[in-house]
Amino acid sequence: MLGGIFDKGQKIKGTVVLMPKNVLDFNAITSIGKSGVTGTVKDAFGVVTNIAGGALDAATSFLGRNVSLHLISATQADASGKGKVGKITYLEKRLPTLPTLGARQDAFSIFFEWDANFGIPGAFYIRNYTTDEFFLVSVVLEDIPNHGTIHFVCNSWVYNFKQYEKDRIFFVNDTYLPSATPAPLLKYRQEELETLRGDGTGKRKDNDRIYDYDVYNDLGNPDGGDPRPILGGSIIHPYPRRVRTGRERTRTDPNSEKPGEIYVPRDENFGHLKSSDFLMYGIKSLSQTVLPLLKSAIFDLKVTSSEFKSFDDVRSLYEGGIKLPTDILRQISPLPALKEIFRTDGENTLQFPPPHVIQVKKSEWMTDEEFAREVIAGVNPNVVRRLQEFPPKSSLDPSLYGDQTSTITKEQLEINMDGVTVDEALAAKRLFILDYQDAFFPYLTRINSLPVARAYATRTILFLKDDGTLKPLAIELSKPHPGGDNLGPVSKVVLPALDGVDSTIWLLAKAHVIVNDSGYHQLMSHWLNTHAVMEPFAIATNRHLSVLHPIYKLLYPHYRDTININGLARQSLINAGGIIEQSFLPGKYSIEMSSAVYKNWVFTDQALPADLVKRGVAVEDPSSPHGLRLLIEDYPYAVDGLEIWDAIKSWVQEYVSLYYPTDVAVQRDTELQAWWKEVVEKGHADLKDKPWWPKMQSIEALVKSCSIIVWTASALHAAVNFGQYPYGGYIVNRPTLSRRFIPEPGTPEYDEMVSSYQKAYLKTITPKFETLIDLSVIEILSRHASDEVYLGQRDTPNWTTDNKALEAFKRFGSKLGEIEGKINARNSDLSLRNRRGPVELPYTLLHRSSEEGLTFKGIPNSISI
Repeated sequence: MLGGIFDKGQKIKGTVVLMPKNVLDFNAITSIGKSGVTGTVKDAFGVVTNIAGGALDAATSFLGRNVSLHLISATQADASGKGKVGKITYLEKRLPTLPTLGARQDAFSIFFEWDANFGIPGAFYIRNYTTDEFFLVSVVLEDIPNHGTIHFVCNSWVYNFKQYEKDRIFFVNDTYLPSATPAPLLKYRQEELETLRGDGTGKRKDNDRIYDYDVYNDLGNPDGGDPRPILGGSIIHPYPRRVRTGRERTRTDPNSEKPGEIYVPRDENFGHLKSSDFLMYGIKSLSQTVLPLLKSAIFDLKVTSSEFKSFDDVRSLYEGGIKLPTDILRQISPLPALKEIFRTDGENTLQFPPPHVIQVKKSEWMTDEEFAREVIAGVNPNVVRRLQEFPPKSSLDPSLYGDQTSTITKEQLEINMDGVTVDEALAAKRLFILDYQDAFFPYLTRINSLPVARAYATRTILFLKDDGTLKPLAIELSKPHPGGDNLGPVSKVVLPALDGVDSTIWLLAKAHVIVNDSGYHQLMSHWLNTHAVMEPFAIATNRHLSVLHPIYKLLYPHYRDTININGLARQSLINAGGIIEQSFLPGKYSIEMSSAVYKNWVFTDQALPADLVKRGVAVEDPSSPHGLRLLIEDYPYAVDGLEIWDAIKSWVQEYVSLYYPTDVAVQRDTELQAWWKEVVEKGHADLKDKPWWPKMQSIEALVKSCSIIVWTASALHAAVNFGQYPYGGYIVNRPTLSRRFIPEPGTPEYDEMVSSYQKAYLKTITPKFETLIDLSVIEILSRHASDEVYLGQRDTPNWTTDNKALEAFKRFGSKLGEIEGKINARNSDLSLRNRRGPVELPYTLLHRSSEEGLTFKGIPNSISI
């Protein structure tokens, strides 16, 4: 791609776009929020701005000799074989405006002197002599003889040179396999990867750009008497790896790191330059500031009762809110992420937006049809499986947990099967099961020893009706035998009922199922199967694939913000005493439970077609669309998901074929082979010996692996994340805690259940304070940032110079647009009853595009929240 020479003495014009650090400093805002003062903040260069106002003007700090650049030749080498380094030059003047300039960005002109023998630039060094780091967005060189324009897409922090005494290097946007790299750039390419890998020692500093692995040994606080098991590095508690921090170890447990500020490689933390950072910071602020204040308001100041009295009382959270004292609101940071629910406009209320599930119909969430529909079109649609044997059995060790075979009988099921027998339904593939027995039962004794938890392990059997909807037939509730887990479960079977106390018992049984489902969703379907399993891929990609590598360019957008949000999760969400432990059933055993599920994680099964076949909800059929026949034809997640999956795989296939004409090319790619070896052997080290890992010796293996990565980071995460508030914001629809078992006759709780089903329900599920915790978090997690980059989009049109790749990507975007139209059409088809359900909520979680905010749709490129 590079060639030609420059005329002697010619000057080449360039444009540098950057952003100063602390364009909007959250530390300053936090202190302002706590003191109740409004006004201005000061940035790193001492420039003052109004908090609500625009960008800070620190441009003059970069002029003079404060920022220098040297171009590096891609075609002419010095005596060592490395590309020639050009003469030093500096930023000259600030450009007033550019059409492509983003918010809070500054552009500067620069001119490079050229030697006739320098050749075409392929990289540049940059040094920062200002007092603080800055974010380098891009560099563009114009009118280069025999070549035209050269783009450098940087999007990286440039540290102070005096602090690190190391030049930062950036490469042109061209794409090269290692063997095709211009010889003068090859050593630079290798050196940059060595920098990113580090040496695996020492404590990471804030400005480090080092990617390395570690186990989850920082969730507990052993020195504070609140330890948690170390996840990863053992047979008992296997886990994906996280980014290594290297903090000091605790006194009590030398294998655990002290809790505190987490490290993420500098380029993973955009420093609040992006809108999405406001959302992430909102979660941190909730954990550290807001929730303790709310707890004080409820339990000390008693601004509201600690229990909901009725379903109308729950709905008052959206229709009037909770009045809060002014001094408490003053202490809550005035961040955009929180302004939606903490109103300081004179109302002084905590008020949540109405969840989508009750925006049209207020009470239809209670129906059996909606309960069953959310199994396939809710926020956790990829757990249900076909029942292939009766009675359902368990894979738990009977020597530890006794006989876990289900106690549900055929006679109980056939009461509501419209004349069809169990044997006939099994043969016709019309019975399905939502089974949480094995996930929860080993932990129930410990969970039920927690102060307020009273939980069952549940099994729910569903029947596929002639109209294509599902109907729940029976719910089995199991708890440990009082004589010990090894004696097996004590189980009861609850059947559907429409009237009297039996209908209340049925409603409570469904609540216990949903509590299981909510915990499994948050810990396994969401955290483990998207956030946690993706982090090792992001680490390995940065360690072994150069920015010049085609697979780096393919995958990098799908890692945006993942390491950052995962670090925040370890600090505020999944840590000991964190938001998840406070508001979801497993409590302090939450993440430990996800480790048990990870033992059975299979990378290749994360491909949607493989997942559907494994769960028995689809069968291979070459004559059907996508090569699969869905046994539940109106399965919104699967129908929409298969179209998205095929579009992703087609795009990946087309892109990969541009650079790998044969399997041999895959085998000989040294960076690719090192990347995959490390993903398996270090990133997922506890599962490294599993036979299902692709061998990365063929184009097919590469396409399949990359397709799974893209699918997991984009569509799968969207499907299990952005419906959290729309469905779970109404806590009675998706309770997260259960506080008592089904009452027995002759008890006061049973009499209360007879007299008031709403009070019995509300005293069983999540109480008010924990509801406020849950809603505050999932409301943020379910939102899109204003600068969200969706599947089929890139944050810059100059991500590659390969026109064939750009054309293929454009086709990918067009295909996703067509799928959006098909989704809208299906949602308008009244014969597809599962698309909208009794609550009249169209399934749009796999609708690719979205507006900002709480929209119940949109597939971002990456796990960014």
